[in-house]
Amino acid sequence: MPRAVYPGTFDPITLGHLDILKNAVVLFDEVVVAVMHNPSKQPLFKLEERIEMVRQATQEWTNVSVDSFSGLLVDYYLDKGFQAVVRGIRNASDLQVEMQMAHMNEALNPQHHTVFFPTTPKYSFVSSSLVKDVAMHGGDISQFVTPQVNEAVRNRLGENPFQVKR
Repeated sequence: MPRAVYPGTFDPITLGHLDILKNAVVLFDEVVVAVMHNPSKQPLFKLEERIEMVRQATQEWTNVSVDSFSGLLVDYYLDKGFQAVVRGIRNASDLQVEMQMAHMNEALNPQHHTVFFPTTPKYSFVSSSLVKDVAMHGGDISQFVTPQVNEAVRNRLGENPFQVKR
């Protein structure tokens, strides 16, 4: 029963993330979307909020669950008994960075396997950071996120996008 983990900050989850996930769910019996707590980042949404957004966005898939972790991915991978890590590739720059991470994880644990999925061209430029930047400048992000995420971002940013509500 192959199980995979799809790790990320997901701040917020985008349609690009879901595009990668739709490919993974047909190859693995279970995919755990693991929302990372990274103390070096200052996310727009709290960990619990990101987990809930991911749950809402992935509810159509019966073989997807949501979890969270902090620390090294390789430790989480071993602890939970995954067979693969799912990573999305938008462009050559992504591939270079993702290959470095995959090689490091494999050096730390030879049983660590990474599966790369290219995103469709429609989402090849979409990132959580770019979506947040557009929203903070008053732009329409509805074509890049689910309606629930769009509402959450708008609620977080309020009337004045440059004054983020915490």
